Amino acid sequence: MKKAMIPGTFDPVTKGHLDVIERCSRLFDEVYVVIMKNAAKKPLFSEEERIEMIEKETSHLKNVKVLAGNGLTIHMAKKLGVNAMVRGIRATSDYEYEVSIGTANMMLEKEIETLFLLSKPEYSFVSSSTVKEIAMHHGNLSCFVSKYVEGKLEEKFL
Repeated sequence: MKKAMIPGTFDPVTKGHLDVIERCSRLFDEVYVVIMKNAAKKPLFSEEERIEMIEKETSHLKNVKVLAGNGLTIHMAKKLGVNAMVRGIRATSDYEYEVSIGTANMMLEKEIETLFLLSKPEYSFVSSSTVKEIAMHHGNLSCFVSKYVEGKLEEKFL
């Protein structure tokens, strides 16, 4: 059975994230979307809120499971028994960052591959940080997130 893990903070989950999740669900038998802690980021949404948003948005994908993890991402991948970690790449800057992380992970766990999926052009500029900034100033979010996530953001920035 081929299993993949898509790690991230997903604060909040965007249409770009969902595209990567959906594409992975077609390529792997089981996909774990794992919300990982990142000391450099202060999330707007709690882990529980992020899990709930992703579960709602991926409920049609029967081979996708959503959970929270901690520690090194590669250790979480090993614990879950995945064959690959999948990362979305939007731009050159993402690639440079992800290659350094992927290389470190390869040194730690040689049997787990890191795979990159290119973002579709319409999502190549979408980031959770941009979405939060637009939401904070009550801008139109329809290009970036689902109606459901848009409602959750509006609740935070009323």
